[in-house]
Parts: sequence; structure tokens; C-alpha cells
Amino acid sequence: MAQSGACHAAAILLHQLIAPIKRRPPRAALSLMRSCPWQRSLRDIAMLVFIGKRLLWMIPSLFAISFLAFVLIQLPPGDYVTTYIATLASSNEVVDQNTAAQLRERFGLDQPMLIQYLKWMWGILSRGDFGISFEWQQPVSGLIWERMALTVILALAALIATWAIALPIGVYSAVKKYSIGDYFFTAFTFLGLAIPSFLLALVLMYVAAVEFGQDVGGLFSSQFETAPWSIAKMLDLLSHLWLPVVILAVSSTASLIRVMRANMLDELPKPYVTTARAKGLSEFRLLVKYPLRIALNPFISTIAWLLPNLISGSVVVAIVLNLPTAAPLLLQALMAQDMYLAGAFVLLICALTLIGSLISDILLALVDPRIRLE
Repeated sequence: MAQSGACHAAAILLHQLIAPIKRRPPRAALSLMRSCPWQRSLRDIAMLVFIGKRLLWMIPSLFAISFLAFVLIQLPPGDYVTTYIATLASSNEVVDQNTAAQLRERFGLDQPMLIQYLKWMWGILSRGDFGISFEWQQPVSGLIWERMALTVILALAALIATWAIALPIGVYSAVKKYSIGDYFFTAFTFLGLAIPSFLLALVLMYVAAVEFGQDVGGLFSSQFETAPWSIAKMLDLLSHLWLPVVILAVSSTASLIRVMRANMLDELPKPYVTTARAKGLSEFRLLVKYPLRIALNPFISTIAWLLPNLISGSVVVAIVLNLPTAAPLLLQALMAQDMYLAGAFVLLICALTLIGSLISDILLALVDPRIRLE
């Protein structure tokens, strides 16, 4: 008994000696450790390494995407010369085989597809030359850059409008679940998803022209279409920009409101929200600091596909509104099998997709503390 009592006392003493070693450091010490300058520098280095790896992976990705796009554009039977001859035949003009062969030799269409692709890529890499448009008989670079710039401006404006509307409405619908406001915004989202964009464009064009007497169609007034860029032209662009932005933002806003509402409803009942509320945090600070950061993940993830979707998915709206953006010209190039012009647009849209993916990954790592760069 004495021996067992001594062993028990020794075990208690050993436990008291080891327990402080195994005990986790206090919260203040953990906070100090996390805020150490060397740890912050390690996180910054990890972020830079991650960005560098993603940028390096973009190079083979762009090569693979450009080759697939070049092949897909040429998959339909015939080529640009075939389309050109068919267009002439519809106006009772006949092109003989010798003329067709000369046209193919002039445009380089008599060479194997791989040789055409390699020459095209060499021109892009060495001189920044995207080739000559068959249909327009102009350098592709002169046709795409202004249209791509206007397209990116329109896409970014629609993206900002989408986030500015969908974020607060989604949070409100989740916090005020099953209220009158929630039902109202739910009906709005269903209408936004159901109404076709081209129909909404026609209705808003009628309202803007008849009720407000505004010039609709296009992004500039007639006196600024060919004018050089100036402050007056930029103000004219802003006065015409609201109509396509509203049309493009409606469907995207409707879907993101539903996503935001669902994510917030998933986060609000969780224990960490209840604990933060019990500690006396105000409701606004609680929502912004904890559940909103987690619920933002789908918003940030949509950057990867929302930018190219706004560019390529607005073809009908751009045609209805007569917008000088990339979508109508891309459609025309695909129909005419103008492979260099269509390939340049597809390549730039894919580059925007990769850049959007990189931006969304970086923002996710900054916003969500659960995500770590391995």
C-alpha cells in the first residue's frame, strides 16, 4: 500500500511538471506569434511564390488554348475563300478555280494547318502581330484593341454594378429571412433570371428613347464615334454606358443574390456567430467581420468566369444595342472563318479568364483565413 501510494504521488507530481509544457500558450502569446514580422514575411514570400508559379503555368496554358482555338476555328468545312466565293455567288458573281487557288496562296491557306499556326504564333511573339484580317483587309491589332478596351470597360462596370447590388441585397435577405423585403427581392431575382437579356434591352431602349428622349444604341453619340479620345468623349461614353450595364447586370445580379443569401443562411446559425453575438458585438460588425467574409467566397470565385462571360455572353445584347464591342466582331469573324481575327479574340478572352482565376485565388487567400497557400 505504501509503495502504491508513493507511485500515485509520483505520478501526480510528474503530471504537474509535464502539464505546463503540453498546455497551449495563452491567446495573447498566440496573437504575438502570428503577428511576428518574420511570419508575415514568410506569408508574403509564399504569396509571391504562388503568383510566380501561376504566371509560369499561364504560358503553356495560353499556348495550348491558342492551338485548340486555332484548330476549332478551322474545323468547319471549307475556309475563308470558300465563304467568300459563296458570298459572291449569292450576287451572281462567279469565281473560277484559278482565282480561288490564287486567293488561298495569297492568304496562306494552301499551307498545312500546323505551319499556319506556327507562323501566326511567331508573329505574335516576335512582333506583336496578330496577322491580317481576311474580311477587313486590315491588321488584326488595329481592329481588336479599341473594341477590347471598350469591352473591358463595359465588363468591369457591369461587374461593379452587379456586386454593389447583389452583396447588400443578399445579406439583407438572409438576415431578414421570410420578411416582406425578402419575398420582394426573391421575386426580383426570379424575374431577372427569367427575362431574356435581348427583350430587356428592347424594353429599356424604348423607355429611354420615348420617355426620356435619350439617344440609344451604341456607346457614343454620332459626333464622338470617330473623334479622338478626350474628356468630352469620356463623358459621352459614361452617358451611354448605363443602359448596357443595367441590362448585363440584371441576370448576374439575380443569380448572385440567391448565392449570397444561401451562403449567409448557412453561416448565421453556426456557433462562432452565436459566440460573437454573446460577447456583445454589434450586429453590423458581427456580420461584416465573421459570416460575410466566409460567404464572399463564391463572389470572389466568380471573377474567373464572370469577365469572359460578360464579354462573350453579351453577343445578342451587343447586336441589339449596336455596341462597338468585341462580341459582334467575334461572331462575324467566326461566321466568315476569318481565323486570325477570331483566333486573336479567343486568345485574349482566354487570357482574361486565366488572369481572372489568378485574381480570384489571391483575393480568396486574403479574405478567407481558412485558405492557406501550400
